[in-house]
Amino acid sequence: MHSIPDDRTTRAIMRDEALRLFAERGPESVTVRQIATAAGVSAGLVVHHFGSKEGLHREVDQYVLAVFEAMLGELTGEGGAELLDPGTGAGSLSEVFARHLPAGSPLPGYLRRLLLSDTDAGRLLFRRLFDLSRAALDGLATAGLAAPGREPAVRAALLLANDLAVFLLRDRLTEVLGTDPLSADGMARWAPEMLSIYAGGLNASPQGEASEEG
Repeated sequence: MHSIPDDRTTRAIMRDEALRLFAERGPESVTVRQIATAAGVSAGLVVHHFGSKEGLHREVDQYVLAVFEAMLGELTGEGGAELLDPGTGAGSLSEVFARHLPAGSPLPGYLRRLLLSDTDAGRLLFRRLFDLSRAALDGLATAGLAAPGREPAVRAALLLANDLAVFLLRDRLTEVLGTDPLSADGMARWAPEMLSIYAGGLNASPQGEASEEG
């Protein structure tokens, strides 16, 4: 067993190990005993703190939602327009998360499972991301940097779905591209293509190409 100095740290370690295992295997495939072993505590202590695996699962969901809320709130500011504005360097949700999450973080993997789950936490997170995408598009349209489209809600949903595909298909994209799209190298390849298509359609050259040729 680990020697853990206080109760707060013990709880955080159990939560973090549950998050990691849930992201790797899915909550339904992980047992309380496996979480306890990973955290270096007894299964009884896990139950003491969280009541059950379902209670721990709810706490992990709440923690992940809080992390993403804090990250998005810090990065997008008032209107959220920075998120989709190529001039800010943010570019996309995937790029923002790649820049602010440490390598090997289980959060992208958990995000993937959460968004595809039929849970209140998954629905809440997707709604938050959609609202953010809609606010960003509205902000860019007001600034003359984007057209809202005939159906702004559909356009915002399309942009969001395209961005979230990087998380949902991360493993398959890594296989075909030879680079993790959420790594720094992967984003260096992904972002210019994505932003050039957003700015000029499929006929556009990658950003910076014209100036380099000139």
